[in-house]
Amino acid sequence: MERLGERSAARLDTILRHLSPRLAAAPAPISIPTSAQVSVAPHSGRFSYTLDNDVLSTEQRQFYEDNGYLLIRNLVSDEDIERFRKEFTRICRREVKPPGVMIMKDESRRSQFGQSESVVNKVQDFQEDEELFRYCTLPEVLKYVECFTGPNIMAMHTMLINKLPDSDQQTFLHPMHQDLHYFPFRPASRIVCAWTAMERAHQDNGCLLVQPGTHKTALKPHGYPEWEGKTNKLFHGLLDEDEKIPKVHLVMEKGDTVFFHPLLIHGSGINRTSGFRKSISCHFASSECHYIDVKNTIQEHLEKELQEMVSKKYNATSVELKDIWNFRARLVQGERINL
Repeated sequence: MERLGERSAARLDTILRHLSPRLAAAPAPISIPTSAQVSVAPHSGRFSYTLDNDVLSTEQRQFYEDNGYLLIRNLVSDEDIERFRKEFTRICRREVKPPGVMIMKDESRRSQFGQSESVVNKVQDFQEDEELFRYCTLPEVLKYVECFTGPNIMAMHTMLINKLPDSDQQTFLHPMHQDLHYFPFRPASRIVCAWTAMERAHQDNGCLLVQPGTHKTALKPHGYPEWEGKTNKLFHGLLDEDEKIPKVHLVMEKGDTVFFHPLLIHGSGINRTSGFRKSISCHFASSECHYIDVKNTIQEHLEKELQEMVSKKYNATSVELKDIWNFRARLVQGERINL
């Protein structure tokens, strides 16, 4: 029991050092922004979740191997974040209308705030918006993405989240989930999300919440949580969440970027502040990944729900889940092979 306690304490210390630069050793040179260095003895054998290159240190690769995420401090510049913020505002005001963009709103706030960022809580699928899509092509982001996907990189899913103040209704609480639930392509080890804080993200304004190590588990059944009056469309969560697995709040400063595995169980809390909590993200995948047929799998009900939405919006029939993702996908580096 004593050895188990020592291992648990060492694991917690590793995670805390990864999240807090004040607790960490000296950072790497500014030319290659990196997360805090951690002292973890590498396992023998090949790494399963990262590829060989000269970007990640052995310690960083081991941290991702063990925990399923890697936090890189100060990766995206203030200048780029301000440009993304201005474009988001233009979209909210309908000054620009990029094709294909899905804008999610809190309609109950429209009468008070009109067409503004105070109403829009998410801009999704911005692959046709030249300014926002720049995020998916930033060299400093792709440099790290390649460590997980390899050189042929597809941008598969894009989001700018504007978590609204929500201390009472909990409307924008996202239940714990695995992103792979939404994806009809594999292998999971060649998919990664890059998630960048556009301002300080902390527990009070609904920062990301992760369960380290859960990327090593299988894809679990998802559905709508039993929150009466508090469920958003397609905000699926685990149907059987294991409350015993420790959770870690990812406190991040503006420009910090976390890369995480699509099987990592994560979510976000509610925003108890009076301000907004913005983030921009993209799920990347190797173009060598392949589509799968989700029929007769635990993802089948998601395909049916999306088919109903697409049919209603575009009057389309016989749409498969892979068709929706193929439409969204954009090559950002290398050669387009399968996706």
